Amino acid sequence: MPGNGEDSGKYSGNPRCSFCGEEQAARNVRMIKGPGIYICEECVNICKELLDGPKFQAVPKIALGEVPTPREVVKYLDEYVIKQSFAKKVIAVAVYNHYKRINHLATPTVEIQKSNILLIGPTGVGKTLLAQKIAAILDVPFAIADATTLTEAGYVGEDVENILLRLYQVAQTQSPNANHAEVLARTERGIIYIDELDKIARKSENPSITRDVSGEGVQQALLKILEGTVANVPPHGGRKHPQDEFLQICTNNILFICGGTFDGMEKIVERRLGHRTIGFRANQTERGQDQKKSRYEILQHIEPDDLIKFGLIPELVGRLPVTAPLEELDEDALVEILYKPTNALVKQYQYLFREDNVELKFTRGALKRIAQLSKNLGTGARGLRSITEKLLLDFMFDLPTKREHGTLTIDAKDVNKVFAGSIVPFAASEDEDDAEPGESMQLASPEPRIQKREGQLELPKIEPDIAR
Repeated sequence: MPGNGEDSGKYSGNPRCSFCGEEQAARNVRMIKGPGIYICEECVNICKELLDGPKFQAVPKIALGEVPTPREVVKYLDEYVIKQSFAKKVIAVAVYNHYKRINHLATPTVEIQKSNILLIGPTGVGKTLLAQKIAAILDVPFAIADATTLTEAGYVGEDVENILLRLYQVAQTQSPNANHAEVLARTERGIIYIDELDKIARKSENPSITRDVSGEGVQQALLKILEGTVANVPPHGGRKHPQDEFLQICTNNILFICGGTFDGMEKIVERRLGHRTIGFRANQTERGQDQKKSRYEILQHIEPDDLIKFGLIPELVGRLPVTAPLEELDEDALVEILYKPTNALVKQYQYLFREDNVELKFTRGALKRIAQLSKNLGTGARGLRSITEKLLLDFMFDLPTKREHGTLTIDAKDVNKVFAGSIVPFAASEDEDDAEPGESMQLASPEPRIQKREGQLELPKIEPDIAR
């Protein structure tokens, strides 16, 4: 029979290919004769293509000794994110377990399923920053996507599969010399952070009568990707075309971390817990209870039913089994954010002023005033930059022209002067951490010409030296 090597070798007529059974006399094909077998030219070309293609490689195993432990991950995050100890612990454990799941794939004994995470917290508390900094210490691809740009398939906007394309592109950047199969293997063990998940919630917990292409439709499209499926991804992004060749990415081992503000979620939790009063002074009583219990303390009692009432579909809630609330930042935390982290805002502006040969310093009172303004803006840590930018605008405009060298110290009076009559009703008395009213100091230079700030004082020695 054709295809049998021994029969082909003993065949006394025209030679036949031992692989495909093609007879040499049929199309006058060229044959290569071996010890009792033949192989035709077409089969040789097919073998060459297979050998030139990527080698089959299993997902590379990572030694757990090289993986940062949860405590090491939290210690690293503490250098950039203030507070949020519970959220840091949840993310650190999830990342460490993700590595163990990847290693477990090489020798499977028990099927270990992934535990996707949902981060809930007000704006400016560090949800996105946590995701960005966790990527710096990972050996797996990490991509950040925005849920607000996604729409249901067939409508204007990005398809859900484009999230996976970003992860694939990150894997390509991390291993530029790898072939397609190796890049795909790295992609299928990566981590994706989906921000602003609350923006795709439907308007009520009841199904929508009309088609919601950017809300409930996106949630439904996310279901299979979050749980695990083989998705067809356009290699160049954009819309799918029937004639395009798609990247087939398996999401079974991709960890998803979702985040959102979920404004009003605490009221849903309170109603479920029964914190309601009846009477003429019910609103005053409820406000008193709110002052006793913070939003973070209320969100610690969140349950899946609360997320469904907010507007997430039950199927999506079931695919996000771990929920981690983030606490709102108080004034003390905002002051620490200004100077403590590795990339603190004060350090950034000190570098900019140092380029103009000016050393910038802030008094403790000035930092407190800036934190008060940001707290009353309600934008969390994001408001610190806009306030500091406005505070230092005139100095950044004049100093490059004057080319003077020395030290510039910002105190509470400077903040009061710039933001007089603004959001915070500052106290009339002087801040106890600032200098006496009679003190004055010039901006040091070889020939000082301009009288400078009043009440200049460095931070107390018990605090880190933010002037470095």
